[in-house]
Amino acid sequence: MLIDDSKFDNFFHERIIKKSDCTKQIITYESATKALEYLKNETIHPDLIFLDINMPNMNGWEFLEAYEKLENVNKAKVIISMLTTSSNPEDKEKAKEFNPPLKEFKTKPLTSEILSKIIEEYFENEQAI
Repeated sequence: MLIDDSKFDNFFHERIIKKSDCTKQIITYESATKALEYLKNETIHPDLIFLDINMPNMNGWEFLEAYEKLENVNKAKVIISMLTTSSNPEDKEKAKEFNPPLKEFKTKPLTSEILSKIIEEYFENEQAI
């Protein structure tokens, strides 16, 4: 799942993921609120979420706070990676407060190398995420 208010970033990151051939489906949201609603209401959940910090209405931190309040069945075994333009050391420190489920803090753009490392780290025994 990609959660980023930038259509361009979502498009670019979706292409990187598709080229890696590591997933059956990519779900994209430009709104953290809508992504959270999806997680609350759907029975099939993503294995990996790439989350931006700076978004209108609900930012990445607010999403993580709301995500922590979800029932365990709605969270499943999701790995969340913050994918942001922020290089602020305070953001990196704040990210540690959300581990788990936030496992990674990466700077945009998503690259095939970043994606490969995340898949190796968290999904090496999975067929497809």
